[in-house]
Amino acid sequence: MKSSVSARYLLAHRDNRHVLVDHGTVVHEDGVVVYAGPTSGAPEAESHRDLGDALIMPGLIDLDALSDIDHLILDSWAGGELARGHLWSEEYFRERRADVFTPEERQDIRHYALIQLALHGITTFMPIASEIHSSWAESFDELAGMAETSRQIGLRAFLGPAYRSGVNVALGDGTVGVLFDEERGREGLKDAVRFLDYAEQLGDPLVTGVLLPCRIETLTRELLDETARVSRERDALVRLHSLQGLAERALVIERHGMTPLELLDDAGLLGERLLVPHALFLDRNSRVHGEDRGDLARLAASGASIVHCPLTSMRYGEALDSFPAYVEAGVRIALGTDSFPPDLVRGIDAGWHLANIVEGRRDAARLADYVDAATLGGARALRRPDLGRLSPGAQADFVAFGLGDLRDGVHEDPVRTLILNGTARQCVLSVVAGRTIVEDGALAGHDLAWWRRRGQELFDKMRSAYSERDERRRSAGELFPPVYAREP
Repeated sequence: MKSSVSARYLLAHRDNRHVLVDHGTVVHEDGVVVYAGPTSGAPEAESHRDLGDALIMPGLIDLDALSDIDHLILDSWAGGELARGHLWSEEYFRERRADVFTPEERQDIRHYALIQLALHGITTFMPIASEIHSSWAESFDELAGMAETSRQIGLRAFLGPAYRSGVNVALGDGTVGVLFDEERGREGLKDAVRFLDYAEQLGDPLVTGVLLPCRIETLTRELLDETARVSRERDALVRLHSLQGLAERALVIERHGMTPLELLDDAGLLGERLLVPHALFLDRNSRVHGEDRGDLARLAASGASIVHCPLTSMRYGEALDSFPAYVEAGVRIALGTDSFPPDLVRGIDAGWHLANIVEGRRDAARLADYVDAATLGGARALRRPDLGRLSPGAQADFVAFGLGDLRDGVHEDPVRTLILNGTARQCVLSVVAGRTIVEDGALAGHDLAWWRRRGQELFDKMRSAYSERDERRRSAGELFPPVYAREP
């Protein structure tokens, strides 16, 4: 059955680029787009909906998508002893590692997070969760449960359990380093391979298995090499957080005798199957060498994709040193949120303006490049040319953002209006593979008031658990002081 959706604005795809259509319509059948263009030329459909003052665009692709109760609200502003208190203590690592949440609570956390993704216009995601609240990392069962939740909601998921050989720890000598439990790393990779088999056996086009090792400094060379081998043999994507900090760089050089980028290449990971969240600290960064010694060209030539998370980077006091330079070098760029809110509209806004601030001119970065990264860039990283665009033959994955509220302001260019004036909370419709999952800003089958209360309960438990890991056993009130003193 053909279905169609129309709106005042449509971001369609022609000749390998997005184009804006006034008064546009998307027509889809059997989960595939059959038409995307002017309403006047749209074929007849059995069902039709007109969204009025809204922008229909390809579904947003979030390749570092928050899948837990966010910790950034607690730790993005902390430094010194407070920041140290947010890590595992050495004593906790060696003697008292434990799961904060029960398996059932973990599934509720996943469900809460996926609800947030859907409501913010994310149609395709690759998850990221903090492992600090687990006894080690993620299990097969945890991700199998998440896959079922994602299928229930109707999102397009690229999933696998996160695994690692080590963890960043506040050491007893006052420094911060990585302590290892190599057998847990091997077990984690076995779970990851098992999940690849599970995803394949599901036979659901909305669930794809991928390899999601944790931060590069927490992996042994053995685990890196084995990850590369499995990726080659299974043609599986690998996402590995790296090139994201000076501490990481120092730890990798000390342990492996080479930079993180060199290590990725030497291990056989640097190629088109690799996704690198952040990628902030190449040689050109002012806090590394401050000059281009070939890292950018090496990254571009490899075909790897970076997952740029501008809103999260900004909150931790970082920024890509030159977004235009990455674009001009031909580096593949996708976007991620990496924290709450999973709002790529706000992320694009932050990234666009940060790029211009860093370059010192307001026309340095093109807004189109950021929107492309959230759609076409994500599709390229996933090796899915049928995603990230609205043209015949593409998957019917699309979202619509309302622009009809007085608070949205005036319409000049609807894309600029959305990015400059709006947020992804204006999502009024989300369709994945032809199935409507968000309509009129609501998620079918979900009591959002109940989920808000449940999310708060789980967050409060998570916040309290920091005291157990802190080497000084400070209370949550001490570790997370309020903005203003609270009266008793």
